[in-house]
Amino acid sequence: MIRRAAFVVVALTLNTALVRAQDTVFTVDVASAEIHKGPSTVNPVIAHVPQGTELPVSRTLGSWVKVAWPAAEDGTAYVHVTMGHVGPPKPVVAAPARAAERPASAGGAPVVRTLPPPPVSMPRPQPAPAQPRSAALPTPAAHNLGVGGLVGSVNAFGATARAWQGNRIGVQFDVMRNAFASDAAPGRVTSMQIEPGVVYGLIDRVTDYVWVRPYAGSVLSIARQTLNVSAPAVQPASTSNGIGFRVFGGAEFMFASAPRFGLSADVGYRRLPTPFAGFDTKPLAATIGGHWYIR
Repeated sequence: MIRRAAFVVVALTLNTALVRAQDTVFTVDVASAEIHKGPSTVNPVIAHVPQGTELPVSRTLGSWVKVAWPAAEDGTAYVHVTMGHVGPPKPVVAAPARAAERPASAGGAPVVRTLPPPPVSMPRPQPAPAQPRSAALPTPAAHNLGVGGLVGSVNAFGATARAWQGNRIGVQFDVMRNAFASDAAPGRVTSMQIEPGVVYGLIDRVTDYVWVRPYAGSVLSIARQTLNVSAPAVQPASTSNGIGFRVFGGAEFMFASAPRFGLSADVGYRRLPTPFAGFDTKPLAATIGGHWYIR
């Protein structure tokens, strides 16, 4: 008796966990959604599903939703968040009961007996449903436009914005300030830089907890540099404008616990001529930035 009761408890627990795990689905909002083999537009499209299709969600991360797809090799596939939305499934509406039919009588005409309608009763108040375990999945972000800040290895800091067109091509706009001194000349140079440029995303790597997007890019550096000398004698500040460039490569990391935040780290080569003798910018520089994706 005890074994039978334990078996029933375990079965009910597993059945409840299964039902709760399937309480979150991805509902297709567009006319036809592409189902990809992997979390990238580079991965092949393995199927199309029509509007209104509900796909059980395995994990949401970044711009991609991992869904159950039995026809795939590992039983899962990916769909982009712009194809629909994540939420609970639609309630199943029971079909109305049909009238009970009896066999045809001897005269040939069927005898139909209509069942009486059920008694009308007021619905009883139901307790609030428990929050499904799958509801803990974060709401995915499309990662189209992000704003934030950055710091560099040469006393540099500033603001940054990054926008992705699709899943590969992006544009970037940075405003940076840095200051550096020289061992060969007195004074200190302060530089303000405006850097518009482009980035190209490589093949993504997505797991249940982190999304890694490698990228390479190049920006145009429009700089205004000012030399301030206070020793051995105070001299008027000298200002000069110049144009350079920077090429870099790195990766952007998004996390399942904070899907709207992207942490970037890159290293690259910078060419920014300085008109002041003895002051030269270091050609190699590393940058760490963070973007909060607002859409």
